[in-house]
Amino acid sequence: MAPRVVLASASPSRLRLLSSSGITPTVIVSGVDEEDSSYSKLSPRELVIALSIVKAHTVKEKVNFPALIIGCDSTFEFEGESLGKPNTPENAINRAKRLRGNSGLLHTGHCIIDNEKGIEICDVVTTRVHFADLSDSEIERYVATEEPLHVAGGFTLDGISSPFITYIEGDYSNVIGLSLPLLRRAVIQLGYEWFDLHS
Repeated sequence: MAPRVVLASASPSRLRLLSSSGITPTVIVSGVDEEDSSYSKLSPRELVIALSIVKAHTVKEKVNFPALIIGCDSTFEFEGESLGKPNTPENAINRAKRLRGNSGLLHTGHCIIDNEKGIEICDVVTTRVHFADLSDSEIERYVATEEPLHVAGGFTLDGISSPFITYIEGDYSNVIGLSLPLLRRAVIQLGYEWFDLHS
């Protein structure tokens, strides 16, 4: 019998991805401070893998049943800089003006822990995202929806900003926050079948 799936994230997008794939996880939020200054010197790829590992291990300590614990973290890299959550309308507007007509890299770190087998699998998936040339008015009206304030890079592929993304190169689900192909590979590597995880 496969262990229960635990999602170590408050992200509604990650929960929707798993649910739409037939998996109903138990959600346990890690409470990890993503803005801790100790992460500031890490590259975007190093940052997301470090945070995904910390989140998964923090939640592992709270779980007392056989589980596959999934910790994730995403950031958007543009011109070598890690663009996390804008948090304020001003930041979101400035960021959108930089990104319009350009492309960048959405990195998602994954840490999957099988707490019964004592095995963890960690990896980063990267997808290139291309943006339309938005007008100032489109940017301001989009930011007014408040959608971009609390998501990596200040945009979502599965929300209001989806018409502003002209195309992507790579894994679609990764941009939403969790690579389902990576998760499937990890599940198989851990000795289960994908449909063992279905509710």
